[in-house]
Amino acid sequence: MDRTRLRLGVAYDGADFSGWALQPGRRTVAAEVIRGLEILFGAVEDFTVAGRTDAGVHATGQVVHVDVPTAKWEELAERLLWRLRGILPPDVRITSSEAVDPAFNARFAARWRRYTYRVADATWGVNPLRRRDTLAWSRPLDLDRMHAACQSLLGEHDFAGLCKHREGATTIRELLQYDWARDGDGTAVATVRADAFCHSMVRSLVGAALAVGDGRRDEDWLASLLDLGERANDVHVVGPEGLTLVEVDYADDPAAWRARSDTTRRVRTLGTEPPGSDGGH
Repeated sequence: MDRTRLRLGVAYDGADFSGWALQPGRRTVAAEVIRGLEILFGAVEDFTVAGRTDAGVHATGQVVHVDVPTAKWEELAERLLWRLRGILPPDVRITSSEAVDPAFNARFAARWRRYTYRVADATWGVNPLRRRDTLAWSRPLDLDRMHAACQSLLGEHDFAGLCKHREGATTIRELLQYDWARDGDGTAVATVRADAFCHSMVRSLVGAALAVGDGRRDEDWLASLLDLGERANDVHVVGPEGLTLVEVDYADDPAAWRARSDTTRRVRTLGTEPPGSDGGH
């Protein structure tokens, strides 16, 4: 059967999901999206996500690729988003769809991923309308101090002190951006961007910065975490509720997708090209 590769944008409120990946007996984002696609297309193939998020983590810019029957795609192309809107539950949405070259790989062709993390340190707590995507923090935060300290983490490093180890996986990553600023309602928002993330890296980065911002740690301590060869026991991994995957970036040229996918599949050591990722949670 002739098939077409689709690139789909996905957004979801992760609060009531047991994460992205399929898990027997559990409600997951992937299960809901696959169910919706199969209702319209029948069997789908090579369903691949840019970054598998953990339970409670949200997304506004998740990306999936999937191969569907070409005849069905041609029939549904103009109405696909509308049809999925009526099938999917209200906490997950397909926000875009397009046919792409088969070289596109949502996971391996990605050049970088960008997350945000929201923290409310107001004395009265979290805005009730944002309670599902914002962490409540009980101490006031010095964002200037946090932002300055986080700049020492930029670049390519071994982030073993800030990642949960996985057998056979590298903890070397290139951190491209780590900023802290307050949004219009005074909430502290971290923006973290990297070529890839190892498991629990973003939530560890945030937890470490919060310790600096509320005065429990000094700025030099944050930089010293890069010297550790194993996970730091004194780094708090914050909860998933404040974390949102907001963007995954790709080149425009299919030839660049192929090159990037080949590079990403290689396991990296310091000074070599980027490794693959299943997301930073």
